[in-house]
Amino acid sequence: MAARTVGAAWRRRGASQRPVALAEAALVRHYRRLVRLAYLALPADRDRHTRVLAAHAAVQRALPPPWPRRADRTAAAEEGEEYTRLRHRVLRAALRPHLAHRLLPAPRVWGLRLFTPHGGGEDAALDHALAALDAPARAAYALRAVEGLAPEAAAEVLRAAGVERAEEAVAAAAGLPEGPSAEPPAFDPCAVRVQPTDLLRRRRTLTAALAVAVLGLTTTAAVLGDSAPAAAPHTGAAPGTAVDRARLVQVAPDAWQHTTRVDFDVWPARGDRREDGPLLDRALTAWGAPGPRLRAEPGTETAPPAAPPHLLYAGTVDGTGVVVLYDGRRLARYEDGPGGAMDLARADGADPATAGALVLRRQGPTVRYLLAPWVEEADTRRIDQPDAPAHPLEHPDGITAPAPGGGLADCHGATALQLRTSAVLADRGAFLLADLGGLVPAHLTWTPPLDRNQPPQPDTGPREAVAQDALQAWARAGCALPDGTPGVRQLSLWAFAAQQLPQNAGPAAWYCLRADRWNGEGSAATAVLLPTARSAQRTGGGQGRACSRYEPEVAAWAWWCSPQGADYLLLAGSRRAARFAVKGPDWSLERPAPDHVLALERPARGPVQVEAVLDGGTRITAQR
Repeated sequence: MAARTVGAAWRRRGASQRPVALAEAALVRHYRRLVRLAYLALPADRDRHTRVLAAHAAVQRALPPPWPRRADRTAAAEEGEEYTRLRHRVLRAALRPHLAHRLLPAPRVWGLRLFTPHGGGEDAALDHALAALDAPARAAYALRAVEGLAPEAAAEVLRAAGVERAEEAVAAAAGLPEGPSAEPPAFDPCAVRVQPTDLLRRRRTLTAALAVAVLGLTTTAAVLGDSAPAAAPHTGAAPGTAVDRARLVQVAPDAWQHTTRVDFDVWPARGDRREDGPLLDRALTAWGAPGPRLRAEPGTETAPPAAPPHLLYAGTVDGTGVVVLYDGRRLARYEDGPGGAMDLARADGADPATAGALVLRRQGPTVRYLLAPWVEEADTRRIDQPDAPAHPLEHPDGITAPAPGGGLADCHGATALQLRTSAVLADRGAFLLADLGGLVPAHLTWTPPLDRNQPPQPDTGPREAVAQDALQAWARAGCALPDGTPGVRQLSLWAFAAQQLPQNAGPAAWYCLRADRWNGEGSAATAVLLPTARSAQRTGGGQGRACSRYEPEVAAWAWWCSPQGADYLLLAGSRRAARFAVKGPDWSLERPAPDHVLALERPARGPVQVEAVLDGGTRITAQR
């Protein structure tokens, strides 16, 4: 009886482990296919090294646990069914990369950076398109490109992986290139190239590690030689202490050419004092022990860096030692001198434009910028002189000559920085940055009015404010900005309506200006530019998401006196505004607005309340 019991137990144990063996066989057979699936589904805004390791980790974590499955998870009899289970786990891990790392440590690579080979223009365009999609849409594209699934089958797989709106994800991915475009090595994390990390930094790190090991052995010997219990020394940085300069990160000069994450994270270290230990120590101490000389822009934490920061610059600028560091979320600029001054600013989630430059040194009314390594050309131009040509700005080693600063407070004399990126970037082009008195200049964008003579076009988002129509609009409407203080990431100008005024008085242009800050806050203002005015007058505004892609509908109004002396109430709305409802002290009316604008002649001015009625019946209030 005992022998039969033991034999039955071993048979149950073997049966419970058979699914694991089948899963392992399926994983080994289809490993490359699963890793490519994970690589395409993972966020494309990561650097390629992190994305390659994350793809391999997602597949290696897909094996089922070794213990017996519950009754509702019986062992599969066929390897094909096990592959389906593995694909399900891989997709769930790729859809939730922030949770998957808790299940199994990710693969580690020391001293080397991994990246898929750089592809051509089509591959770069596909990578950019993937970065713009959300996680379910990327997974939908991966199922189509790698698995060759039809839309209905892809939606079913996504639903099984926990995606609530699977059909929408499949539709969002439908506009991307067909599957064969994902076949080249540029999207194969099993065909990678390697390059060493910074060798000097590794040597310093090894020296520091050996010193810590010797200290640990000495402490251990002391503990073993003493009968009384002793506490081991704490070698990590305590709160408020500086990071060891030997642990500063320095990326390769061409790292930005081998990643889809083109931001401050891939800036190389520059400057002639990168090996100046005392200067670096003073900078790290100023950040590690905040004092009265530490200044932080609104919404920026002042805590010391949690991990070794990147060294972006260390050198002498206009006779002053300057160090710039980046910890993945914040930029820190240290200016050497009595007491030392440290400025902190948010810079997380940047892109090639918002990470295109930083203020290296501010002296009086001028600033010197440190430009991104992907910037090839630099010019300055006056905001209020759109017809004047841009002036070339010298920038040896990425450091510009002194340029006018001061922000957009004086909108009739402000100077913008116009940069053009390298041809290495697929979306090579020019863009404008404006100094607002902080560490990172704001990115200026432009959205032109709809052409009513053309069929509706898909919304492509804001454009760079470098074309002539954009320059003209910024020259006339820039004074109505809702926020021009440090900490603003992007300033957007949107011409949401055009109106022909009564009595042949000419056209009026309606604008919405938006300021988005690095900490996620924002504000907006509406303005109207009348034919005889030099600049637009603000008509309303406030905090929140107005005029953003999250609240794209807007309405505004203003009083206007015609050349014959009649008072008109001018109303304007965005493209979905179909009617306007207006209430005065003792009157009210509602009128259709076929062109999203309306002009109401009134006998006298007075307080009014204006609502725009959208084509779906929703009402939005025009703010004042």
